[in-house]
Amino acid sequence: MPVDMQKNVSVQVDSDFALLLPSGVYEIKKMEPRSKIRTIILFCLFLAIAGIIGFGYFCQDQVCALSKRGMMLQPDILAYNEAIMPPPGAVGAAAASGVANNAYGVHHYQHQSHQPGGGGGGAGSAMALASTSAISAKSIQQNVIITNAGLSYEDVLNDDFQFDMDGHDVMVFLHIQKTGGTSFGRHLVRDLDLKRPCECQRQRKRCYCFRPHRNENWLFSRYSTGWKCGLHADWTELTSCVDIELDKNEGETAKRRYFYITLLREPISRYMSEYRHVRRGATWKGSRHWCLGRQATAAELPPCYKGKDWLDVDLDEFAACESNLAANRQTRMLADLALVGCYNKTAMPAHERDRVMLASAKRNLAAMAYFGLTEYQKISQYIFEETFNLRFAIPFEQHNTTISASAVNNLRPDQKKRIEELNSLDIELYAFAKNLLFQRYGSSKFERLKAKDNDFEKRFANLGNIYYKQGVTEFNWDSNIDDTLSTDH
Repeated sequence: MPVDMQKNVSVQVDSDFALLLPSGVYEIKKMEPRSKIRTIILFCLFLAIAGIIGFGYFCQDQVCALSKRGMMLQPDILAYNEAIMPPPGAVGAAAASGVANNAYGVHHYQHQSHQPGGGGGGAGSAMALASTSAISAKSIQQNVIITNAGLSYEDVLNDDFQFDMDGHDVMVFLHIQKTGGTSFGRHLVRDLDLKRPCECQRQRKRCYCFRPHRNENWLFSRYSTGWKCGLHADWTELTSCVDIELDKNEGETAKRRYFYITLLREPISRYMSEYRHVRRGATWKGSRHWCLGRQATAAELPPCYKGKDWLDVDLDEFAACESNLAANRQTRMLADLALVGCYNKTAMPAHERDRVMLASAKRNLAAMAYFGLTEYQKISQYIFEETFNLRFAIPFEQHNTTISASAVNNLRPDQKKRIEELNSLDIELYAFAKNLLFQRYGSSKFERLKAKDNDFEKRFANLGNIYYKQGVTEFNWDSNIDDTLSTDH
């Protein structure tokens, strides 16, 4: 029989069954093997799964939010940061490696516990400190991974970027004390020109800032969601907490894009403003100082005073307390504290801690979608409006003097020198921020934004003037900085 002859079997059917066939011969052909069908099914299933995964990773964030782009590395912002080469030391090397390699410390909120080792004192402290450093280095190295830090300024300057209130975009306001943040936060909820304005309730410090077509928050701030991550939560606390709190608040898990914003102020004036605020009886006892799954201990942050407040404290006494968080507050609140052992100052030498913390604060500030400076309000307002394509119905008026700025001029030379030493990191951070703000304002990318605005000169001169919005009051940022007494400002 020829090899290529078709294989079949012919059967003669003589029974009544043959009446059902066209002829009395029934041909049985060889069936296709089941393995082929199984292979085809598996291949189709593979294509479907690959398509879903590919869609989630490569779909543009403006179209969908299936991937947390905020958790991806952003190598471009290293250009804003100086090289970090701390002196030799286990913890310093681990922390510097984390910052230099574009990594953040992870914060597991309530899911992880971290207990740094303590250092000893006296002649035998060297061995204890070495042991502590080794433990802390291991802990930091294990925890230096990527966290959800939001989209950067470079991301939002892309030509196809749009802050999407109808999608899953969330603006997160990191409110540093005495920078004008209370007033700015109020105007975020009251005076932005929105399709669906925030609904503010009388006699309550809370507004509902919902998306145009559903009741989900697009703004995470004191006046919209409240202090969900703690009173004046810092970068370390917010990046570990916001996603969890929004999921809890909205009753579902969502893939969101986060845009961190903040304000900075000239450090000496800000320090004096905080001193005046505390002297009047204000405290921030409700702050949690959460880091790596736990709060700072009383041993790590011993109180500066006894009793319920520090009323009428003298400036020299205020500056003498080593655990006073007013010193270098802006640097600390913008840094990833997991890189320096949180509030455990024995985890590394002081100079290494300062260097790593400052480098981390610079990096995180540069990576934010927006930051403004109290002393440059008009430029800050224009950058905010162009960054998010949102308009304030009020102008940010600039006044060159405040009560605290005047108080600086009345300081004794030794007092001024002491305060400058206490805030040396903030002074360097502010210089960096000021330089970066003007780089952005004069950058080619920002020039493209201005080029798109055919009426730039007119609009810049009339910021906050929206003809169809009546009844809003002028936003005098400076006059609101030294606000009325409150324990939660």
